[in-house]
Amino acid sequence: MSDNGTQGGRGGAAVRTALVIGGGLAGPVTALALRKAGITATVHEAYPAAADGVGAWLALAPNGLAALRTIGADKAVEALGQPVPGTVMADGAGHRFAAFDGFAELPPSLAMPRATLYRALTDHAADQGIPFAYGKRLVGAEETPEGVTARFSDGTSATADILIGADGIRSTVRTLIDPQAPGPEYGGVLSFGGYATDSGVEAEPGTMYFAFGRTFTGHWRGPDGRLIWFAGLPTDTPPDPADLARVPAAEWLAALREAYAGHVPGERLLQHTDPDQLMAVGRMERMPSVPHWHRGRMVLVGDAAHAPSSSSGQGASLAIESAVELARCLRDLPTPAEAFSAYVGLRRERVEAVGRNAAAANKVKAGKSDLEAAAAFPTPEQMFRPLHFHRIDWAETVAGN
Repeated sequence: MSDNGTQGGRGGAAVRTALVIGGGLAGPVTALALRKAGITATVHEAYPAAADGVGAWLALAPNGLAALRTIGADKAVEALGQPVPGTVMADGAGHRFAAFDGFAELPPSLAMPRATLYRALTDHAADQGIPFAYGKRLVGAEETPEGVTARFSDGTSATADILIGADGIRSTVRTLIDPQAPGPEYGGVLSFGGYATDSGVEAEPGTMYFAFGRTFTGHWRGPDGRLIWFAGLPTDTPPDPADLARVPAAEWLAALREAYAGHVPGERLLQHTDPDQLMAVGRMERMPSVPHWHRGRMVLVGDAAHAPSSSSGQGASLAIESAVELARCLRDLPTPAEAFSAYVGLRRERVEAVGRNAAAANKVKAGKSDLEAAAAFPTPEQMFRPLHFHRIDWAETVAGN
């Protein structure tokens, strides 16, 4: 153990420096995990400043919190989230078909704005000495036997032993690794969220409610007593982000109210939401199976490799897990090729299973699959057990493939 609290490579690993491309959620976590493994990393973010205020709400599941604990980042977020251990599933007429109170052995999932989690992780990484470089939009990369050089749109460059693409679902690094790589897959739904006041809709504190049907909603009671909800507007021809932003919130709200007429509890939630409390999140997307997560000295992590869509409730947690596993592999294996191969072996099956399940849920939300399909889903306990109990053993040495 070195004097800065990091743990270096056990087998004389060749990787000592890394360029992390992308300063979202996966970027700072990856840099923190690499630091624990004895690897110096700098986070390069395309935007000129930290992306505060971006995104809606998300859930950090127990497995994600456990992965943060592995790298000493759990305390930075624990007090910021709202504990939501319970789940109730119902149909659009208000008939319940499943309920779950959470696992007594585990901490609850934490609901919070994405911006809150982002700021906590970024601040924690900076406090730990992780450098961030802003205004660095990646445009290309060249490899040599000794390292990789990233080229940025401002004319600057940076060189390190490896380059890690933590640059999200529209990853530039993914296309550098494989120009034929698939892009994000649209799930047939535009996502919206909002805050409802005095709706009379049931919402026990600590419980998240899901209502399936021709349309879909989820909601829970926020710390201030308002109900926080999310819903989907099925459409086969979604607007691009710019067009989405040009439509007034009142128009989107009117379209949602029409789509959710007669839906329990969607109709009442929407009737008690003002236009200025509406969030137009955008297309519900996920990554299909990405054939190549790495090439040479470049590798993907988080949404760039395996964005499962918000239906999974696991996007942030899986990204955090992958960052920690990648760092373990780089710590223990002597070459980038061996480390990257072991990393994919540890992660692909798990993340793609989550993605397939989320895709099935998206079909129900988009009206492409009937309600019986939703009722036939595994129970919440069956769904959550393999997800929430997953743990990464940092002390265990990674074996090569």
